[in-house]
Formats: sequence, structure tokens, C-alpha cells
Amino acid sequence: MLKAITHFFDRIVQRYLPDAYLFAVLLTLVVFLMGIFISGSSPSDMVNHWGSGFWDLLEFSMQMALIVVTGYVLANTPIIKKALQKVSTLAKTPGLAIILVTFVALIASLINYGFGLVVGALLSIEIFKRMPSIDYRLLVASAYSGFLVWHGGLSASIPLLIATDGHFLEEKIGIIPVAETIFSPFNLFIVFFIVLTLPFLNRLLLRSREGLAVENPVNFDDFSFEDPVQEDDDDEKTPANRLENSALISYIIGGLGIIFVIYHFIQSKSFDLNINLVNFIMLFLGILLHQTPRRFLNSINNAVKNVGGIVVQFPFYAGIMGMMVESGLSEQMSYWFVNISNEFTFPLFTFISAGIVNFFVPSGGGQWSVQGPIMVEAGLQIGVDSAKTAVAVAWGDAWTNMIQPFWALPLLAIAGLKVRDIMGFCLIVLFYSFFPIAIGLLFF
Repeated sequence: MLKAITHFFDRIVQRYLPDAYLFAVLLTLVVFLMGIFISGSSPSDMVNHWGSGFWDLLEFSMQMALIVVTGYVLANTPIIKKALQKVSTLAKTPGLAIILVTFVALIASLINYGFGLVVGALLSIEIFKRMPSIDYRLLVASAYSGFLVWHGGLSASIPLLIATDGHFLEEKIGIIPVAETIFSPFNLFIVFFIVLTLPFLNRLLLRSREGLAVENPVNFDDFSFEDPVQEDDDDEKTPANRLENSALISYIIGGLGIIFVIYHFIQSKSFDLNINLVNFIMLFLGILLHQTPRRFLNSINNAVKNVGGIVVQFPFYAGIMGMMVESGLSEQMSYWFVNISNEFTFPLFTFISAGIVNFFVPSGGGQWSVQGPIMVEAGLQIGVDSAKTAVAVAWGDAWTNMIQPFWALPLLAIAGLKVRDIMGFCLIVLFYSFFPIAIGLLFF
């Protein structure tokens, strides 16, 4: 049965899901029409909401572009290549490869969502180099499925926000420590259940693919990273040339970066690993491990070829978010679920509503600013703990990432795949994960 279901979803997605750019464009048109016919906004209002919000994700777009670039640069250093190759040797069979990639991506995503996306993609590439007959699309889908748990981990933006002094809902719910959200029994149940079972679900998906012709859209040569340019003995020994090939320059600036990272952790007195710090660490490790500026810059030039999709598509999602928020569509969706909830079902319906809103507003912090005030107020009136309300929104945000290309773009850019290559498998993960999340929110 699983074989038929997997084949059906993969076939449907491969046939009908457009390129990620076209998906964003079509989603823009859908939200535009929803704003007119559901929220009662005029066409001119919707155009204004779209254009006004179009550039609201510029900072985030740069962060995601740097995830791709710094991840590529770091992976292209000899020491990291060897480390990934060593880890990949643990995968003796295709089944073990799927389990390994899923588990590593899950743990990495619990540490930090950006870290999880990069590690999962890079490990998939190394395993594919060693095992070119494996179903590479399922391997990368398994890596992306690990991203499911990020909003239950250490970089969970909503729980971390409401644990911070001065957050915008402090007067209503106060400061809620992570012991009541990230480390609560209901969140830990969901996280542990998914971590312990998802690798084997993906292994079953691989088994369901047995007997089918594997047509990998990439090959080994696509990942034969070019070695950074070495100094040519015939180059004129000019001062500029010597600087470009000076390891001392890289060691000094790279060392300053590493000193800052150490100082940051000492000052914060905690494991405060945010997306900017992940990019910072990968950038300066890349500088150090490439040894010379010339080798580092050559690797950068190769890496930037992969960020076009992020640069073009993320502004469209910012425009979609602008239309959703300013037209009131996101509020209407939230209130509809509030109106059919009671004290027992409220966390579940909050989770489902957050999953739907996330499809149009695929940003944890942005979604909380929209849904947080509505769901918290409703939860307080019904008698639901605000910590559980926040975690329910967080899991809804993470859940539908499995079918929302927004977060998959950095991983796909590194892995060299298109969104339609993995979404058929991710749909299975979406349906499967609904049950442990629902059980955790309702019964713990």
C-alpha cells in the first residue's frame, strides 16, 4: 500500500508541481484573488499591499543566500571534504544511507535550522558520490525532512521570542521560559517521537521504491567541486599577487572571526546559535581552511551560481506576506479555527491554523506577529496555557514546511535539485507527522 501511495504522490508532484519560481508567482495570484473575494479588499488595495511588502525580507534573503554560499565554500575545503566523506562511510547500504542522512539532519536542525539545511544537503552529496545508484531524490528529501523539528529545537524562534524580555506580548502573557515550551513534556514527546521514527519511515519509503527505475536528475560530475586556483609559478611576483596568495592574511582575519565567536558564547553564557552566527562561523572557517584569499575567492565565485532562486523568489514571498497581513486574510483564517475550538481542541486547531497560514506566511517570527495576539487572547479566554498555544503555532509553522518550497530553496540549491524532485516524498512525511504532533498537543 505504501508503495502505491508513494508512487502516486511522487508522480502527481512531478507532473503538476511547477518550478519554485512559478509556484511563488501562482501563489501570489491566488492570495491576490483571495484578498478580493474573501477579505473584501479592492484590487488596488491588494496591489498596494503586495508592492509595499515586496522588499520586507531583504535581510532574510541575504541570510539564506549566505547559507548557500558559506555552506558551499566550507564544503569545498579539504578538511571538511574529508570529514563528510568519513561520515558518509557509515552508510554501507542505501537503507542505512537514508537513515543516516535523516538522523543527522534531525539532530542538526534541532541545534539550528540553518545548520540543519546545510549539513543535510552536504552529507547527501557525499553519500551520493559513494553510492551513485541510490535514489538521490529520496536521499535529499530525507535530509529536508529533518527540518521538520527545527521549531521544537534550540533555534525555535517563537519559544525564544516569548522567553525574551520586552517581547511584544509580554504585557499579556509575561515572560515564558523555555522550560515551559522547548523543554515541556508535550514538546519533548513530539521531538523524540519524530527523531526516533522518521529515519525508519524514510527507510520504508526507500523500500517502497524497490523495483522502480531510478532516474537521478543529477550525476556524480555535478558535484566534482573545482579545486581553488593555485598560484601559478609564472605569475609575476607583484605585491598584489603575494597578498592574494598569503596564508597569513587569511589566518589573521579568520582568527579574528573565531575569537569573536568564542567571545560571543562567553558573553551570552548560553548556546545562543542564531542564523547570523551560523553564517559567521561558516564564513570565517572557510577563510581559515582555504588558507589563501585567492583560493577562498575562487570558491566564492563558484558558490554564488547557486543563489539565483533565493534572490528572485524570496521577494515574492514577502509580497504574499504583505497581502496576507494587510488584507486581514491571516486573521480571518485564525479566527475561523478559534470559533470552532474548545479548551481540549484549541491546541490542535491552533496547530492546524498555523500550518495553513504558514503556507502563505512562511516565516516563524512573521507568522507569530500575525497569529500570536489572536491565538494567545483566544487561548486565555478558553483557559489554555499560553506556552502550549505558542508551541502549537510553532509546530504548525514547522509542519507545512514539508510542502512549502520557501525553506527548501537553500537545501535544493546546494543539492542541485528542483522542488518537484522531493515534494512527493515530503507529502508522506507531512501526513505522518500530523499524528505525533496532534497527540503531543492534545494529551501531554
